[in-house]
Amino acid sequence: MALSDAQRVFLEAKRFAVLGTTNASGSPHLTVMWYLLDGDEILFNTRAGRQKERNLTRDPRVSFLVYDEADPYRYLRIDGRVSEVRDPERTQSDIRRIAMRYYGDAARVERAMRDSFGTQERVSYLLPTTRVSDLD
Repeated sequence: MALSDAQRVFLEAKRFAVLGTTNASGSPHLTVMWYLLDGDEILFNTRAGRQKERNLTRDPRVSFLVYDEADPYRYLRIDGRVSEVRDPERTQSDIRRIAMRYYGDAARVERAMRDSFGTQERVSYLLPTTRVSDLD
């Protein structure tokens, strides 16, 4: 299912998302995430070794909820299976792009890359926007 124009505009606005994965015990694991709409996929990135990365390595199924902070009853939920990207050049480029979206300041992004993100093993994930639910 292709994103509608309204859904695309909603996802392109700078918002936070809640990523739902499944722990080994079967319990849910929820994390607030930065993301980027990249064509018809949601791109997100994390430091290797975090719980969400362990969960996604074991089970790539996710639920990804993007909401409007001004009106939390306006949201989009995207369900599906992520594909994983571990190429260091690509994952560093991805976190740089995502950080620029949220920080909006090239100098701040460069500091974060130098002091934090650039020193970490990163993993990127791509989630197709084929199963989208919204309240509208």
